[in-house]
Amino acid sequence: MKQEFIEVVNGRENNLKNVHVQVPKGKITIFTGVSGSGKSSIVFDTIAQEAGRQLNETFSSFARQFLPKYGRPEADEINNLSTAIIVDQKRLGGNARSTLGTVTDIQPLFRVLFSRFAQPSIGWSNAYSFNDPIGMCPHCEGIGRTITLNLDAALDKEKSLNEGAILLPGFGPGTWQWKAYAESGFFDKDKKIKDYTKEEFEKLVYAEEEKVAISYMNGEINTTYVGLVVRFMRQNVNRDKDTSKAAEKKLKEFATTGTCPSCHGTRYNEKVMSSKIMGYSIYDLTSMQLDELIEVLPSFDEPSAKPIVDGILERVKNLCDIGLSYLTLTRETPTLSGGESQRVKMVKYLSSNLTGLMYIFDEPSTGLHPRDVYRLNDLLVKLRDKGNTVLVVEHDPDVIQIADHVIDVGPNAGTNGGNIMYSGSYQGLLSSDTLTAQYLNKKMEIKENPKPVNEFLESQKSSLHNLKNVSLRVPIGVFTAVTGVAGSGKSTLVNEVFAKDYPESIRIDQSQVHGNIRSNPATFSGIMNSIRKAFSEANNVESGLFSYNSKGACETCGGTGTVELNLSFMDKMEMECSECHGDRYKQEVLQYFYKGKNIVDIMEMTVAEAVEFFEAKDIQRQLKSMATVGLGYLSLGQPLNTLSGGESQRLKLAKELNKKGNIYILDEPTTGLHLSDVSNILVIIEELVKKGNTVIVIEHNLDVIRNSDWIIDLGPDGGTGGGEILYEGPPTGLKNCERSITAKYI
Repeated sequence: MKQEFIEVVNGRENNLKNVHVQVPKGKITIFTGVSGSGKSSIVFDTIAQEAGRQLNETFSSFARQFLPKYGRPEADEINNLSTAIIVDQKRLGGNARSTLGTVTDIQPLFRVLFSRFAQPSIGWSNAYSFNDPIGMCPHCEGIGRTITLNLDAALDKEKSLNEGAILLPGFGPGTWQWKAYAESGFFDKDKKIKDYTKEEFEKLVYAEEEKVAISYMNGEINTTYVGLVVRFMRQNVNRDKDTSKAAEKKLKEFATTGTCPSCHGTRYNEKVMSSKIMGYSIYDLTSMQLDELIEVLPSFDEPSAKPIVDGILERVKNLCDIGLSYLTLTRETPTLSGGESQRVKMVKYLSSNLTGLMYIFDEPSTGLHPRDVYRLNDLLVKLRDKGNTVLVVEHDPDVIQIADHVIDVGPNAGTNGGNIMYSGSYQGLLSSDTLTAQYLNKKMEIKENPKPVNEFLESQKSSLHNLKNVSLRVPIGVFTAVTGVAGSGKSTLVNEVFAKDYPESIRIDQSQVHGNIRSNPATFSGIMNSIRKAFSEANNVESGLFSYNSKGACETCGGTGTVELNLSFMDKMEMECSECHGDRYKQEVLQYFYKGKNIVDIMEMTVAEAVEFFEAKDIQRQLKSMATVGLGYLSLGQPLNTLSGGESQRLKLAKELNKKGNIYILDEPTTGLHLSDVSNILVIIEELVKKGNTVIVIEHNLDVIRNSDWIIDLGPDGGTGGGEILYEGPPTGLKNCERSITAKYI
């Protein structure tokens, strides 16, 4: 059969230099190259964009209003496209009712299983749903949590009632609400709350209502006594849904969410919990860790249930195969990381019967320990073997080697990228001379002489999530790598336990830089003010003219560079502003020059070009920091909302480079980085340590781990099989740790 290709002719999107690309159909093609080289411009902004646009055109104009908007990419021709399914690292999101079980369609299978085979039977499958009034706990409405009074915020246990122990507004000593407690006759008004007996405390906080007499004017009056929590809930929570501003403010300050006291967090009502298979309720099975569930399910040997049990097992095995065996089906989807979300989506598509599709993956190895990468590779191969075309943007050498075809983009980033450097087999890539090939053929050694370790920062011992009563001991002033398989407890120990005990820690993660279409690297780094000042002084005019958020803004588009056309019977269209041609500034601003360039010329400069152009020390320092973290290819005016997670993280890092004496927590800083840039990150970390900072890095990248001064390895596995500290010490010693999975790969 003749090999077919998806073809892009003269692709010019973003930094692409009229590229001609042929992607074989029915194969795994991996796109490599440094960050910013143009990989995403080919895969997402050209191929996926056009596939989405053409698919949308098959719907009516009414339906298109509700679909994502796709512009026509810059290319002469794009041929032989298939329907594209993009599997990116956007978190699954959803709300408190969305769990791993519901999003993977495993929960509905369990409901069918229980409706047919559980005893006593309570009816059809919806009766086993926590999202249906028939099955949900009536108290928390199937959420498993309820809002309740945060006693730590509402009570000062060091004080007595007379001293104002109740901190809620309107409960001060002498007030009407205070009297209901202080004059109820139940308490000694001068006794500190911390000295109350268990019974007295329960009475104060949780008692149901009863009548008491309290003093009023010169006589007595009967009133209702009720525990503080119950009163707070009635006043602020259990009212009409339209809560007042005052109640909202009180909720923010004094409420907390706790496990529902009625269903104990299971989400189901008693009827559902009493209906069982082999002694297990539906909650018992779905709250098991997935690897445990695989062991238990096959023992249900009812022949007529086999097809349903097999369906559940297949899906659960797929989740385990991709390294998610430590999760439970009750896990809420908003709590999954980007990497976990992406792997859950992959499994979802594996059970699809559609073929001939084009699956596009964005760095699927993110967040995966080297041990689990082969599992990811198996899934990519399975998708291909079902008759699909698989496109992957990736930096991980272990993923690149399973490619049927590799397309390497480069040679560098930004304006220095956008060319096809190599297209062919993986073996051919290794013997080529591209930057990717040079680094694939290199191997880093373990650091032989790490920095000496003297003092430590130590967190409190914790058993949060899956931790086994451990604390994090981090040496001061060196570079520590925290390692272990996905789900072993790294993030919990570092980001939740340690960071809580050391709130001064500066966390630099992959979350987007808070920015909109109006913010860019120049505004984020703070050099924009200096640039405006330089223009203002050179031309003797006010500096506000050189801001498109102020006096300099083009009046037609308000400084955004685009205008929205609302053609009532068609899709809304965003067009380049005809007045400023996307430059954002008033025309008159462009006649002012600084060293021969106007403000638009400056905003189009890359960081690397600007380093050569500006002489002012403060501008130079910030620009050099951005170049050091590998962002030399970004233009000064690129909107921040177009940056990837990895780029956002490096931009935040650049801001910190000149500071001293801090604790930095870096969460997988190599995400989205080409092999050649990993050495850059190591230089940055060394730079931070040299200035006297303590750097803690959560990482799977072996080169980063090999270069640390101190390793803390968690495991041995994920979920309940993790949460122990297996090793802490210099890198060379890890090799002798038998239980460590990281040791086998380092």
